[in-house]
Amino acid sequence: MDVLCLLVVMGIGAPGDDKPVTYEKHIDIAYRTDKGADKERHTLDVYTPKGKKDFPTVLFVHGGSWKSGNKNLYAILGQSLANDGIGCVICNYRLSPAVQHPSHIEDVAKAFAWTAENIAKYGGKKDQLFLCGHSAGGHLVSLLVTDPQYLKAEKCSPTDVKGVASFSGVYQVVAGQKVFEGPFGKDEKVCKLASPLTHVVGKHPPFLIAYADSDFPALDKMGDNMHAALKQAESPVELIKCKDRTHYTIIIQFVNNTDPLNKSFREFVQKNSK
Repeated sequence: MDVLCLLVVMGIGAPGDDKPVTYEKHIDIAYRTDKGADKERHTLDVYTPKGKKDFPTVLFVHGGSWKSGNKNLYAILGQSLANDGIGCVICNYRLSPAVQHPSHIEDVAKAFAWTAENIAKYGGKKDQLFLCGHSAGGHLVSLLVTDPQYLKAEKCSPTDVKGVASFSGVYQVVAGQKVFEGPFGKDEKVCKLASPLTHVVGKHPPFLIAYADSDFPALDKMGDNMHAALKQAESPVELIKCKDRTHYTIIIQFVNNTDPLNKSFREFVQKNSK
């Protein structure tokens, strides 16, 4: 069951159903327009607080085991954050089996570069950019700032990122495990270099790491290990174990601004925007 189906089953409607709409949206914007661009996967949506300027913006990267998912499923998330004064850019990226690593992360790097170059046109501040991802998206945003080569290729840097929030993220890609074979292949070196944990050396942007108390197996340990590695590297990091949540409901409930993780994320953005 995908995130959209769960939203319907749980009866979670769009935020703002009982109050005036306080956001604006701009959808299906191409962040890659060269000859090789994919007309669906190289697009993004922008949600901004209505009538506001100089707001922080988060680039959100969806999950789906690097082989499924779509920005359209997360419109409610974009609306929710914009309603609370945070701009939100939600990107698509190419999926496996059509592509393998590093195509996914290269696309996310391009989406970030587009955001850095264009968000001021929508009212956001270029120097207040954040990353957020769920599941495979958590892996991608974490790798983007820990291994600088992908941002460097887009003339950007991890120092352009004010903070990273990773929910139920994957921090270690293990060769030989079936879930990773399609997106990353079987080469141990490739898998190791695709693992954010491999690159935690020195100071990185502040991290907010969260996982559910009933998450997928191993994600809790991975989250703990990533937290420990960042602390050892003397890099700012917060760790949250979300009670009464699963791998899916951790992101579904996040759209509500009464959700504890949503509140922690907004505080994280506010603290690191200064």
